[in-house]
Amino acid sequence: MARRSKQEMLETRAAILASARKVFAQQGYAKTSMDDLTAQVGLTRGALYHHFSDKKAVFEAVVDQLDQEMDQRLQQQYLLAEDSWHGFQNRCQLFLAMAQEQEIQRIILQDAPAVLLADENKQKCISSLQNILAELIEQKKIIQCDVEVFSRFIHGSLTELAFWISHADQQRLVKAQQSLSLIFEHLAFH
Repeated sequence: MARRSKQEMLETRAAILASARKVFAQQGYAKTSMDDLTAQVGLTRGALYHHFSDKKAVFEAVVDQLDQEMDQRLQQQYLLAEDSWHGFQNRCQLFLAMAQEQEIQRIILQDAPAVLLADENKQKCISSLQNILAELIEQKKIIQCDVEVFSRFIHGSLTELAFWISHADQQRLVKAQQSLSLIFEHLAFH
C-alpha cells in the first residue's frame, strides 16, 4: 500500500471538514454519525479515524475553522472602517448579522456550547474586546470604563442577542442592531 503524500493528507482532511460542516449544519451534532461523515467524502471509517479520533474531534475542528473564519470577517469589518470606533461598532453589528447564517446558528450557537467546553474561546473573545476597548479609551473615542467588566457585558449581550436573532425573521436583527447603536451612542466620548 503506497503512502499518501502530505499534500494528499491535507486535501483529505480539508474534504472531511468541508463535508462535516455541511452535515453538522444540516443535521446537528447529535444526529450526525461517523457514517454520515464518511459517506459524504467517500472514505472508510478507518481513513476518517486516521485524521480524527472521533466525531467530537471532527466537530471541534469544524468549530475551530468556523471560529477562525468568523474572526477574520469581524477583523476585516473592523479594519475597513473609517476609524477604530466605527470599526468596533461595525464588528459588533456584523456579529449579530452572522447569527442568521445556518452554519453559525447550528454549529456555533446551538451545538458548540452543548458539546464543547467553550471557556477558552469565550475568554479569547473577551480578551479581544478588552484590548479594543482599552485602545478606544486611550484614543478618547469612548468614555472611561472598566474594560474587564464592559467587555464581559458586551460579550454576554452580543451572545444573548445572537441566540435571540438566530432562527428568527429579519425584524429581530434590525431591533437588536438599533438597540446596540443606542448603547454605543452613550458610550461614545463627547
